[in-house]
Amino acid sequence: MYRRHNYEERLNIVSRILCGETIDSICREFQLDRNMVCQWLLRYQKYGEDGLRGTRSYHYSTAEKLKIVEEFTVKGVSLQKLCLRYDLNRSTIQRWVRIARQGISLNNKRQGRPPKDMARPKKREPQTELEKLQAENLRLRAENALLKKVKALVEEQEARARLNGQKPSTN
Repeated sequence: MYRRHNYEERLNIVSRILCGETIDSICREFQLDRNMVCQWLLRYQKYGEDGLRGTRSYHYSTAEKLKIVEEFTVKGVSLQKLCLRYDLNRSTIQRWVRIARQGISLNNKRQGRPPKDMARPKKREPQTELEKLQAENLRLRAENALLKKVKALVEEQEARARLNGQKPSTN
């Protein structure tokens, strides 16, 4: 709800209420939700002008979310009091209550693509003599295959040079 009304609009509405206009008349004039305007007023009274700028970006743990939902559903604490106490938007608490009633977990979900593990795998030292020999054998096979490919490429290059009538290079 803070996204639709910028800071200046919220401050203007709250200042008009503090000057003596009724909340209901302002809500009718601007076609606003009364609960939302009351929330702006309470946030202004508690936090000052910074309270109208929006809420902090803090990620609540699953236990904290469950505690807030329990306060609302079991203890009957009002949404306005919870919003002020935990510095949350009304819609956030309503969403958590709806999710909890559906039986879905309130775990924090990471958004976006998972990070890639760009680090090289750590080399493990062979422990037994057999493992050492197997690792050396594997390395020598890879080296041998590389040398064969290099030799084949050199021979191919020399064959092309002979077809074109050029003498092969010495390097």
